[in-house]
Amino acid sequence: MPGKKAPVLGGGSVSLDAVAFEAPFNMALVHETVRAELNARRRGTASTLTRGQVRGGGAKPWRQKGTGRARAGSDRSPLWAGGGTVFGPTPRSFAVKVNRKARRRALRSALSEHASRGSVAVFDAGAFDEPSTSQAADLIEDWGADLPALVVLSEDEAVVGKSFRNLVRVDVMPVSNAGVADVIRAASLLVSQAALPELVARAVDRSSRGTPAAGEEEAA
Repeated sequence: MPGKKAPVLGGGSVSLDAVAFEAPFNMALVHETVRAELNARRRGTASTLTRGQVRGGGAKPWRQKGTGRARAGSDRSPLWAGGGTVFGPTPRSFAVKVNRKARRRALRSALSEHASRGSVAVFDAGAFDEPSTSQAADLIEDWGADLPALVVLSEDEAVVGKSFRNLVRVDVMPVSNAGVADVIRAASLLVSQAALPELVARAVDRSSRGTPAAGEEEAA
């Protein structure tokens, strides 16, 4: 289903899938999905010891009565320096479940936002014969992209990734790793021609719609 068009850097244009790039923006789903993605990236390794886990504290520090001091049963009490921690953090998972349909709809919202404001473009990764940061910088500058920018590549375009990864405020990632948080955070979205169908496939459930994928180039 043809829809809006995006420029192909170097000349020409490409039709964007109408389902993936012309969806209404759903703030609630985008917020829910971004929150889930950012939570999933948290390591959750913060850990503290309770009074039962801190070494020592086996003997009563002093007798119960007659010393003039407060009663004490263990020098590993949370009241003591070096004692245990009360209600401290322990290793945990911050993952939040988001339904597959909700994630796809949120991704469509993020992609459609870029399409509506004209901040998405496509480029030919085959133009990079070897890693070239200067060539990548010229490509971004000629496009006039606002930063930060996100460059989305297919899995076998590692050479191109090396060309963009040293640019300031430019993130590079394979299409399989690009989440809603990454897409919505970027001011500009640059997608390789090989990665565009994969990106659309992640956002659209073709099995239930039966619509063909778009992406044929047109002359400038």
